[in-house]
Amino acid sequence: MAHNPQAPQGSNQPDPAGSTQMFQAFVDQGGTPGGTAGRQPTPAAPQSSGPRIGVILGIAGAITVLAVVAWLAFS
Repeated sequence: MAHNPQAPQGSNQPDPAGSTQMFQAFVDQGGTPGGTAGRQPTPAAPQSSGPRIGVILGIAGAITVLAVVAWLAFS
């Protein structure tokens, strides 16, 4: 059978990369990736009304165009 170097090793052999110890420390601390354990999330900046005004103006322009086309078609 082929030798698999990534296979689990017995408990009497040390973890050569130390990943098991690092993971255990991570779990014990209750940390999150990036080292932001215990920090409060930063609140999002308030959104500007720029996109909303653009949508409103676009809808008003479309209604105006449709009204002009309808007026020309029925007159």
